[in-house]
Amino acid sequence: HVQLVESGGGSVQAGGSLRLSCSTAGYSVSDFCMAWFRQVPGQEREGVAAISRGAASAYYADSVKGRFTISHDNAKKTAYLQMNTLKPEDTATYYCAAGWDCYVNARDYKFWGQGTQVTVS
Repeated sequence: HVQLVESGGGSVQAGGSLRLSCSTAGYSVSDFCMAWFRQVPGQEREGVAAISRGAASAYYADSVKGRFTISHDNAKKTAYLQMNTLKPEDTATYYCAAGWDCYVNARDYKFWGQGTQVTVS
């Protein structure tokens, strides 16, 4: 079982930046597709970004393209989501996920973190 631990959420003004981190607790991030989802109460979990095994490819939701960057550092066993030019509509709980491949649907990811709140005002 892969335990994922997110950090880096918080409150920021519109136009600001945050970097979310997701530690894989000892597992190699290169062995998984690492993804970030976000969820607002009452809405479905939405895919934000994903980076394939070995970082060959990265995928972004249209709403964050050009503003968010997903990456990972295998030596630190950590995936990141750099979020720039944040907007109030980015406010959500952000979840890190790991899967054997990159999927569109959240239900296809096997491992999840506990979530971290991002609030943009």
